Amino acid sequence: MRIVIQRVKSASVITVDNKQVSAIGQGTLALVGLHHEDKESDLQYCAKRLLAIKLWENENGAPWRQHVKQKAGFRNTLCQSIHAIYTVPTLSKKNQPDYKLAMKNVQAKEMYNKFLDMLRDGYDQAKIFDGKFGEMMDVGLVNDGPVTLVIDSREGMIGSQLG
Repeated sequence: MRIVIQRVKSASVITVDNKQVSAIGQGTLALVGLHHEDKESDLQYCAKRLLAIKLWENENGAPWRQHVKQKAGFRNTLCQSIHAIYTVPTLSKKNQPDYKLAMKNVQAKEMYNKFLDMLRDGYDQAKIFDGKFGEMMDVGLVNDGPVTLVIDSREGMIGSQLG
């Protein structure tokens, strides 16, 4: 599982027919990609990391001290499933996206919903938002920083097993 996280001042997901699905103020935008070999342990690893990653300064102004759950009254997380996360760096010989590493839609939707449930259980159900799985969306954001990070369960769990 791979998540591209952006610290945002605001973010929204809008359908192609211009209907807003979700919108948040300050928090994180998480673009979520599922690998075809992902298991529930990948979801757990990424959910835990996403909720614990320290992206904000504390009350004394020290940077990188608070995570999304601190000062929970105003920090939210907006998730959007993005198949294309597993096209990089795999492009076909014709330089077209190659989705062979991405999980197939039916299983991916089930796993993505489990991931959202893990986030809601680990934080606050009212603070976790998402777009519509498998539909064309416009994802808009006002980046805060900009700060963009990647969590990858394959890299993290390999590293944690080694040391």
